Amino acid sequence: MEYPVYRIIQTETLAPTITRLTVEAPLVARKRKAGNFVIVRATPTGERIPLTIVDSDPEKGTIVLIVQAIGKTTHIITGLGAGDHFVDVVGPLGEPTPVSDFGTVVCIGGGVGTAVIYPIAKALKVAGNRVISIVGARTRDLVILEEEMAAVSDELVVTTDDGSHGQKGFVTDALQKIISEQGKPDAVYAIGPLPMMRAVSEVTRNPGIRTWVSLNPIMMDGTGMCGACRVTVGDELKFACVDGPEFDAHRVNFDELIARNRTYGGLEKEALEAWKKSTETSDCKHV
Repeated sequence: MEYPVYRIIQTETLAPTITRLTVEAPLVARKRKAGNFVIVRATPTGERIPLTIVDSDPEKGTIVLIVQAIGKTTHIITGLGAGDHFVDVVGPLGEPTPVSDFGTVVCIGGGVGTAVIYPIAKALKVAGNRVISIVGARTRDLVILEEEMAAVSDELVVTTDDGSHGQKGFVTDALQKIISEQGKPDAVYAIGPLPMMRAVSEVTRNPGIRTWVSLNPIMMDGTGMCGACRVTVGDELKFACVDGPEFDAHRVNFDELIARNRTYGGLEKEALEAWKKSTETSDCKHV
């Protein structure tokens, strides 16, 4: 029996630690919608990693993934090149993003979250919305997909914490300015680090602006079996991978979520350090 080969066609460095990969995955490319993700494995014994499908080309049978090297597995993935391949690419998974003709929509991407918000902004624009996008990062070097976001937005605001590019400040500062100067948008989508999404939800709570957040950062298995992505939404227990990844931001228990997301931080750091040491030892043997 022949198994599909998920060959990497092209890689591109977008920013320090952030890489864009174009991967052969014909079935996924034909079926995916905004908000869907895939589970990938880089090696036969490797960890399963959920990655949002940033874009696809059904005719060429390719999908685009964007990865930030943080832990051991993401470092391995960003070290792959054209001609390498993934062992598995499973998907499309998750519920598609709720997209409709709301009117005016603000799409907010923080850090590598911009890669996740891009296909959503694109779908919202196609649906007839006026799209205002906010892209934020710590510094200029970490701003990604600026041109792509501009192409699918009626207005684009870029913010950096240190003021090295665009407006100095946070994405919440830009959102508050839009609300005060242009009035309440009809919807907000925010994707990025958990604290950022929580901050956005607090800005939109009192004005009563419907707000969605994507809980990709807490996923592991991607099928609902491991239970690692449990999240309290209102008075219900949900699984981010099968019930989401998008949820009503005003009903998500962010305090619980952030605390749970830190549970394995120490072990992840240990795994990365052990992998780096083994890699250095292997390199030394070939000197």
